[in-house]
Amino acid sequence: MRRALLVLSIVVAATLVLAGTVVAGVSIARVLADVYLAQVAAGEGDGAGDDRGTDPGQGGIGGGSADGPGIESDEDFGTVEVYDVMASGELDPPAAGDAADVWGLYVDLVGAEVAGASILQFKVGDAPESDTLAYVVQDRDPQYWILVVNLAIVDEPDLLAATLVHEHAHVFSYAETQFDARPTSCSTFEVAEGCVLSDAYLWAFYEEFWSGYPEHPDLENTDPDIAYDFYLAHEEDFVSDYAATNIGEDFAESFMTYVLEDDWSPRTPTGAKLSFFDRYPELVELRERMRAALGAA
Repeated sequence: MRRALLVLSIVVAATLVLAGTVVAGVSIARVLADVYLAQVAAGEGDGAGDDRGTDPGQGGIGGGSADGPGIESDEDFGTVEVYDVMASGELDPPAAGDAADVWGLYVDLVGAEVAGASILQFKVGDAPESDTLAYVVQDRDPQYWILVVNLAIVDEPDLLAATLVHEHAHVFSYAETQFDARPTSCSTFEVAEGCVLSDAYLWAFYEEFWSGYPEHPDLENTDPDIAYDFYLAHEEDFVSDYAATNIGEDFAESFMTYVLEDDWSPRTPTGAKLSFFDRYPELVELRERMRAALGAA
């Protein structure tokens, strides 16, 4: 399942009440300014060319070599450079320029060990006209992901950082360890990745924040009209209008806000979503690491 981060031309921000101050939820207060973020899940996973993967990829010559990165075509970014990610978190071949800077920031945010254990390929294109900022797609070996980033956002460091945090939220919340990929029955909910486990992040998030709605969009909804209608009916519940798209987008937008915001009131609906992550010591540690990498600790 591909999960893309987009910029929408028409978005109305939710409001987030933080310690008595009303803040534009999508803009994440001073961090994202007036840039509105959104996500959509669509498409199927592809393979990757690293020896940890199961398929050499598609649309081009695959992973890099000593002569330079591989080159592929991408429906969002046109031509992209392709780098294999080693278990050490290093790129093969080594990247330079903006590609190296973006990968370096991702490694700083999540750690080299985590990057090497979860990302199989890193791809970059430069498409200023594209609405897509980045996306992740699960490899056919579901332990691994491919991270694809639009280099057109490298001159907007706050937006780039928010984008990478957001995409990583998809990586850990849709990890293979969070799902039964071949269930015979499912007592939680089922999406493309399988039946979400009863101790998974997404199931806990669903039970607390989505199960109480008499009706809500399909948990894999990608229709923006359905999402916006749902948002308008419950706008105080979401950190952004696109968070109302589906359960995964709400989780990722909320985690991004959790990392970037200094403080919030857990007594508000959106603040309660941010405080949700405090229940997990590993996510508290990840937030601290990410904030330190961004100079916000």
